Parts: sequence; C-alpha cells; structure tokens
Amino acid sequence: MREEQHEVPTADEPRLLAFTQLLEEVEPRLRRALVSAYGPDRGREATADALAWAWEHGDRLSDIDNVAGYLFRVGQSAAGRASRWRRFEVCADLPDRGGHGDLPTGWDGELVAALAKLSPHQRVAIVLVHGYGYSLGDAASVLGCGVSSVRNHLDRALRRVRRELEGDRQ
Repeated sequence: MREEQHEVPTADEPRLLAFTQLLEEVEPRLRRALVSAYGPDRGREATADALAWAWEHGDRLSDIDNVAGYLFRVGQSAAGRASRWRRFEVCADLPDRGGHGDLPTGWDGELVAALAKLSPHQRVAIVLVHGYGYSLGDAASVLGCGVSSVRNHLDRALRRVRRELEGDRQ
C-alpha cells in the first residue's frame, strides 16, 4: 500500500499565518485557564483539543468577538462531561510543571489541596487573578463571562480556601 502524502502548508499561506497569530495571542491564557480548571494533564489535553478545533474551524472564529472565551468552552467540552465529577488532579509538583508556566510557582501543598476542593470556575478565578496577576477583565475574557461573575467566583473561592486553610491549622 502506498502511503498518502500531504502537502505541508508554507508560511505565506493566510490560514497558517492567522492560526499562528491565534496561537500567540490565545494559547497561553487558554492553557492556564484549562489547566487551572482540570489539572495539568487533562487541561493540556483540553487545550490541544480546543486548538485543533480552531485549526479545523478557523473560518468560524472570524465572526466571534471573544475567541479565547469561545475556545475555553470548546476545551471544557473536550474535557468531557464526566470530568465534572472527577476531582482536580492534585500534584505535588504543581508549580510550573514542564517549564511551560501552566501553574503559578510558590504554592504549597495545603493551598493546592484547598484549591482542589473548589469548582473549576472558582479555581480558575483564583489561579488567574492571584497566581498570574490577571485583571478581573482579563480573567473574564478568558472564561467568556462577565467581570461580575469572575468577582463572584473569586469571592466564594477565597472564603472557601480561607476556611480550608484555617481548619487545617486548628
């Protein structure tokens, strides 16, 4: 059997250039949000799936105002409905696995365990705002929701994390 050969697109093709620009603008924020929501392994897989979808359906993205938020939703779907019921992957080596800047550095095991008990949106809000210094508006853009929603997720998450950490100290 003869193997089918595919032409590799050249750098001057508009589709490849547009996708490269999308990767530069969206991929780091998208990856950080999905890793924060689903853990390092599933978050990276969801990011790859969302970006693969973007490559296949790039023509649809031109009409979307918030591409990062839309791809976050695609990544959530890729992570699967069952992932809602699975716990966040708590890893001892949470800070910056693989040198990709997926997760903030300097967070101890107690904090990681407390974050694991949050909802994905609450966890993403804390990691993006307090871990990476995103503004509420930047976090809202990645999550595809309003600033008030991020503020609510953040407030609830901070209260819960404080209760968890104070409970561990008693």
